[in-house]
Amino acid sequence: MTKQEETFTLIKRLKSLADIGMLYTQNEYDKERYAELLQISYELLNNNTGEEITTLKNLYLQNKDYPTAKVDIRGLIIKDNTILLVKEMADGKWSLPGGWADVGYSPKEVIIKECKEETGLEVTTEKLLAVFDKKFHPHPPQPFYVYKMVFYCKAISTAIIKGFDVLDVQYFDVNNLPELSEDRILKDQLQLAFKIATTPGMPTYFE
Repeated sequence: MTKQEETFTLIKRLKSLADIGMLYTQNEYDKERYAELLQISYELLNNNTGEEITTLKNLYLQNKDYPTAKVDIRGLIIKDNTILLVKEMADGKWSLPGGWADVGYSPKEVIIKECKEETGLEVTTEKLLAVFDKKFHPHPPQPFYVYKMVFYCKAISTAIIKGFDVLDVQYFDVNNLPELSEDRILKDQLQLAFKIATTPGMPTYFE
């Protein structure tokens, strides 16, 4: 990681510790100190992302339980040595189908649902290809601490129907990729997932 990435990870850790303190402390003096630490973490996030403090606070729900990492789940669909990507509404760039894990759904159920909603394809999940911790990869700064799970999915239908929340759906050669939505997926992550999916016996990658 670069120094900037290390600093950003430490800021998120600081916020998490402040959240834990605010949640569990019964001492009013300590609560005041934790509130100050929480405010400092927002100011540091503002310095590192350029986002207004009010905007950053709105990104986070008030913690009522121990804060944990968020989970992003993506699906790799291969056809004739190409991979299926969706064009994200948020930034007009490309990523694997998927999104945040939903409460009440297993990871497998999430990616089956996301593939259907975004691409129109019915899929089966064949293998967990990789579990990435975003702090080890040069993604753009993001307020949340994120684990990313990438599943190998096989399409059992053929008709692509673009979902309402994506701009386009297309297959691309893994060595000739369009501009990627790097907040969601990086080129080396895509290529590693593709290699694992297409190499018999290659184990799941995890960090």
